[in-house]
Amino acid sequence: MTLSPLLIVVAAIAASGSPAAGRSAAQDEREIRRVEAELCHAFETGDASVLRRDLDARFTLTNSAGEVASFEQTVAEVEKRDPFYDVFRNHDQVVRSYGDAAIVTGVTSVAGHSQDQPFQADFQFTDTWIRDRGGQWKLAASHASRVGK
Repeated sequence: MTLSPLLIVVAAIAASGSPAAGRSAAQDEREIRRVEAELCHAFETGDASVLRRDLDARFTLTNSAGEVASFEQTVAEVEKRDPFYDVFRNHDQVVRSYGDAAIVTGVTSVAGHSQDQPFQADFQFTDTWIRDRGGQWKLAASHASRVGK
């Protein structure tokens, strides 16, 4: 029995599955942590190009005051550099993978100034990640709650 070229292509596509095929949860976790660190650094340096690359186009950020910012609003804030961050670091992260989605919880520590007023705070966060069709992890949504005062 000879397989047709079309049947071979269909079988290869079916075997490859989603972009997650062949990746381990540990690889996904390392990649998500890497991209999260890039995003933190982008907030510190004002590099909006990193946000444009690593945030999903429908990204939303719910801040500790309950205000929701869109992708465009978040990128504009980073470009404007107000607030200005001297420190923007994630720590105590826990990553849970669900195939082409993941949830990350942790703490973000920030310090800097806004309108000439210094600030320093910690925020408990929950980030929702999705893997796009190209296999890249994109941050789709983030929620932050201030820890203490």
